[in-house]
Amino acid sequence: MNTSVKYAIQDVYPADFSWCYGCGRLNEKGHQFRTGWDGDKTVTMYTPKAEHTAIPGFVYGGLLASLVDCHGTGSASLALHKKNGYMPEDGVEAPRFVTASLQVNFTKPTPQGQPLNAVGTIEEIHPKKYKIHIEVFSRGVCCASGEVVAVKMPESFGQSS
Repeated sequence: MNTSVKYAIQDVYPADFSWCYGCGRLNEKGHQFRTGWDGDKTVTMYTPKAEHTAIPGFVYGGLLASLVDCHGTGSASLALHKKNGYMPEDGVEAPRFVTASLQVNFTKPTPQGQPLNAVGTIEEIHPKKYKIHIEVFSRGVCCASGEVVAVKMPESFGQSS
């Protein structure tokens, strides 16, 4: 498995939609998760900071939920981008997705100060809708799993009515 994401889908999101607290590359105070390919799986790597503590020594579950959420939408974007004939390194603007549903299961306490690896398996369920199965690992142990249903962002999203 890779130890970093060189070509992330977030690098080719349109600037207007790159402010997400979880994965927005333009949000300097956010997590700036980066999602890329690792073979036929998707991967996001992140090391929690001290402020992501639930109780001393363990990561706050909300951070894990955010990681699962953004990894899911990033994975869906990667899948559609690839289906359209592109990879993040091509520099072509990628489609954006929003979360239709999010499910997170916390299976083991997640130790603080350790890198996390979110690994996704993509299932296309409609041309504009993907289900992503995600496992989050710390030191090789699955500490959380989840599922995201992501839908392609409508053209009108973010426009004033």
